[in-house]
Amino acid sequence: MSGEVLSQSEIDALLSALSTGEMDADELKKEQSEKKVKVYDFKRALRFSKDQIRSLTRIHENFARLLTTFFSAQLRTYVQISVASADQIPYEEFIRSIPKMTVLNVFEVPPLDGRILMEVNPNIAYAMMDRLMGGKGSSINKVDNLTEIETKIMSATFERAFENLREAWSTIADIDPLLADFEVNPQFLQMVSPNETVVVISLNTTIGETSGMINICIPHVVLEPIIPKLSVHYWMQTDKKEREPEVIAKIEQNIHKAKVPVICELGSSDIAIQDFLSLDVGDVIELTQAIDQPLVIKVGDIPKFLGQPGKMNKKLAIQILDTVKGGDGDDER
Repeated sequence: MSGEVLSQSEIDALLSALSTGEMDADELKKEQSEKKVKVYDFKRALRFSKDQIRSLTRIHENFARLLTTFFSAQLRTYVQISVASADQIPYEEFIRSIPKMTVLNVFEVPPLDGRILMEVNPNIAYAMMDRLMGGKGSSINKVDNLTEIETKIMSATFERAFENLREAWSTIADIDPLLADFEVNPQFLQMVSPNETVVVISLNTTIGETSGMINICIPHVVLEPIIPKLSVHYWMQTDKKEREPEVIAKIEQNIHKAKVPVICELGSSDIAIQDFLSLDVGDVIELTQAIDQPLVIKVGDIPKFLGQPGKMNKKLAIQILDTVKGGDGDDER
């Protein structure tokens, strides 16, 4: 059976054709059973597997959350950004799918080759700029005649926003995004050849009452060195490398040098605020600790030992008598 979903009108038309005899059910079954040739379009060569596309989707879902936090803080208004789709298409098809005049930010991502394009719908871009300049976030579309000030504000905003890609990509590559170009006409922007496969991550974006799309176009040349890291085997890998004996010895040595506070409590007492305020030199506070009971010794605020006070070499000292059993943090010793 084909996986294509028919609309209600198509179902009605099919049933009508079968009932009137225009179509023969046996012929349909015979046609379905015959081997069909699947047309392959070399211009739409699929260079990424479904697993790799899913991995890119997960990465950019995290990027969308980071952008939501960033723009919410910068614009001080309601912002919601989420991944709508992730597809691999020819670069030419992507250029045809975006508006003729739009906001295009081209980023270099060293040490990776190639450049990444972030296309921002003009309605979204103007709503952001209006908020940054003290407005309510209203949107207009006059991207074809941006002033120098508007261009500077937009490019600086998106450059800071795209820095969040460093954190989103940290699991697969250590990149340093840099704004290389700012353009408004896609026809003047030729990053790769028209038939080059690119991955397009589309983000649903809402700024206040304005909605639109942000598209991130990633050419194959950028992802090629890190394609193995996009496989499910890389993400699901649980094997842990054993540490070298020298590394273990160094860690133990550093731990032995670590200093922790050791506190011996002589006792405690509860008094009223009025009594506390009237304390004077020479007053005595009665503690709850009996003189014949061992004292609690804490290590890092956690009870660890019981001991008794005394003197050693004319200095106050505490002798450990026992360890605290079943106390808080006992399993951390």
